[in-house]
Amino acid sequence: MEIKVYPSLLSADLLNMERSIEIVKDLSDALHVDIMDGHFVPNLSYGPSLVKALRNRYSIPLNVHLMVEKPENFVDMFIEAGASHLGFHVEATHHPQRLLKYIRDHNIRPFITLNPATPLNTIEYLLGELDMVLIMTVNPGYGGQEFLHFSLKKIKSLREMAVKEGINLDIMVDGGIDLHTAPLVIEAGANVLISGNSIFNSENPREVIIKMKSIRYKEV
Repeated sequence: MEIKVYPSLLSADLLNMERSIEIVKDLSDALHVDIMDGHFVPNLSYGPSLVKALRNRYSIPLNVHLMVEKPENFVDMFIEAGASHLGFHVEATHHPQRLLKYIRDHNIRPFITLNPATPLNTIEYLLGELDMVLIMTVNPGYGGQEFLHFSLKKIKSLREMAVKEGINLDIMVDGGIDLHTAPLVIEAGANVLISGNSIFNSENPREVIIKMKSIRYKEV
């Protein structure tokens, strides 16, 4: 399975974001944009205006991660802004299947995100509606946190569930993903690496992406 890398703009140079993107865009499979509301997570970040500006400037897919309460109140503005993938936390809404269908009906790939302590049985009956799941490997809200190793068991279990159901699932991981933890999550079954600090705060962001993509994936 192909390993994909989505650089996380949360760690890009805020005053030189275009320059940060230009360095990595041709090696990136998508750009990851974290949307925080200060309620679901204790931080604030970007809004639809950034997604719209990125869409107007770049053709690269935009992977938009809503870390917000009641994501059903936010999806329309990010659909209109030009998100390519649009995801929300299963913990944040009462009707995840309805919201997944709504996003897909607007020709956008939906995904569901799980916090580190959220069990997989919360999405067991939704796998047929999904081709992307994001497993948080830190508690969401801030960049630069330490990788939570117990997430590896969840990644492995999710890959086994997908294989059993015959689902070609992109398993994304976000939080503490660097050249030390990337081989661990890939071995567990992840195939999409979302990484911010490790890429944008390195001396050679392009080299980091190339090395991440060169890690071998072993089929379950």
